[in-house]
Amino acid sequence: MTTSPASPNYSERRGGAQPELIVLHYTGMGSAAAARARLCDPAAEVSAHWLIAEDGTVEALVPEAMRAWHAGAGAWAGREDVNSRSIGIELANTGDAPFPEPQMAALERLIEGIMARWAIVPEAVIAHSDMAPGRKIDPGPRFDWARLARQGLAVMPEAGGMAPPVAEAGFMAMAETFGYPEAPFEVLLAAFRLRFRPRHTGPLDATDMALITDLGLRFGADGGSWRSS
Repeated sequence: MTTSPASPNYSERRGGAQPELIVLHYTGMGSAAAARARLCDPAAEVSAHWLIAEDGTVEALVPEAMRAWHAGAGAWAGREDVNSRSIGIELANTGDAPFPEPQMAALERLIEGIMARWAIVPEAVIAHSDMAPGRKIDPGPRFDWARLARQGLAVMPEAGGMAPPVAEAGFMAMAETFGYPEAPFEVLLAAFRLRFRPRHTGPLDATDMALITDLGLRFGADGGSWRSS
């Protein structure tokens, strides 16, 4: 793991914000070297705090205390400027390939360290597609969120318990409670399924409702003190 900053593309966090989210991305490029070149190119005006290659090599590109330019437009838990309140991790991946074991193992170690350094909770580890639904799809359907959740490094919903009516309004309310930003129903449903029910299609169903309700009740606006800071 290298720790000296490599990218010039960063600024001060705005309004005294501190990291309280971890946002996961895939690079969508052919190699880690190509991604690194772009993330370090002043003309590109994009960056992330960390880049993890397919072989598990971890490189720091921007100091964690600074504001990297990885999230763009979007919001989470009712707040915008996600860049000022997050740490961005780029995974070298074309978007249609599995994430190799060395890369996933390195990601787990990195997330664990970030969570400890900044007191970040598992429900605050999110996808780029979560905070920018309809605009972004990374880290995509091949990413193993359940693996992270089993180690307390992210969350996964459970379908047991409450069985609320299948209704768009109810889904939208629970999606907002969990943290999703305002967006059309179809966009939010697609973003939710991308992460929690990859490749599932069709109309809103009872499983969707059970899962989003579990997320909202266990991890939503009333479930985490990190949101009130």
